[in-house]
Amino acid sequence: MTAVRMTLAQARQVVAGALRAAGANEAMAAAAARALVLAEAQGLGSHGLGRVAQYATHLRNGRVNGAARPTVRHARGGAVLIDAHEGLAFEACEMAVAEAIGRARTHGIAIAGVTASHHCGVVVDHLRPVAAAGMVGLGFANSPAAMPAAGGRHPVFGTNPVAAVFARRGALPLMIDLSLSEVARGKVMMAAKEGRPIPTGWALDRGGRPTTDAQAALAGSMLPIGAATSPKGAMLALVVELLVTALIGAQFGFEASSFFEDEGNRPRIGQVFIAIDPGALAGSASYLDRVEVLVAEMMRDEGVRLPGARRERLRLAAEAEGIDVPEALRAHGRDA
Repeated sequence: MTAVRMTLAQARQVVAGALRAAGANEAMAAAAARALVLAEAQGLGSHGLGRVAQYATHLRNGRVNGAARPTVRHARGGAVLIDAHEGLAFEACEMAVAEAIGRARTHGIAIAGVTASHHCGVVVDHLRPVAAAGMVGLGFANSPAAMPAAGGRHPVFGTNPVAAVFARRGALPLMIDLSLSEVARGKVMMAAKEGRPIPTGWALDRGGRPTTDAQAALAGSMLPIGAATSPKGAMLALVVELLVTALIGAQFGFEASSFFEDEGNRPRIGQVFIAIDPGALAGSASYLDRVEVLVAEMMRDEGVRLPGARRERLRLAAEAEGIDVPEALRAHGRDA
């Protein structure tokens, strides 16, 4: 596949154009483009430009409401619920995080839910403004069923990512982001596209048997973290599933059609973001001091890499050098 090197701004224009051509309104397309290009810049292709065709297909097939604009459905004190109205998730997530930051400044802590949503990309990226505000952020999301419950065989939970961000003094924040499956399902998607096998221990086929066939894995289920020896990964997935569905009125993963299906229902899944102001607890200065004490202790061992550091290096390089955009996507976005 041929590609052309573009600046991040140019790439955002191309992605937004492709999504508008598929039926997304301007604000929805722009928010999605910001998120997808940021992911690509960090080397996260499975959540970057590789998702554009999927989102465009969902828009064209009615799995996404391209006219949607997020709104506040409920708000009380440090809690707010944003309705994504079945659109792409990114604009609604931006609104939710902004609301959480503002309410945390008043109340010390705030929680913002996003309901009737879609795939939200790299969860920790939504939390960047929380760190910029000098706060601690937590993020959670569910997704269409891909993992069995502990001891089960059929998919019940999504891969249900968990993310956290911790502001630092004069340094890049600590950024933690992990899927509760053994690997992110996007990696299996990329392997399937490229015709590559996957390692044993990543997934089961439709019959509940271990598989190295990426296509069979997409049709079957992912294995939770540590599933070979412990139910802990499945238990964490259960916690996230309830947190982002029962609490905010979103659909369970098993009620949503797979993101990897062109046809299907509007997933109406959920995301939750929490912002915590350290000033409401031990104090911002104390918090920042203690973070640096821990970082210094971690870095005493050679080879320790702070979470998010590699992604940030790649992002900074991409800001200077640009990213490769497939020619087919560039042409599609240019013609939109």
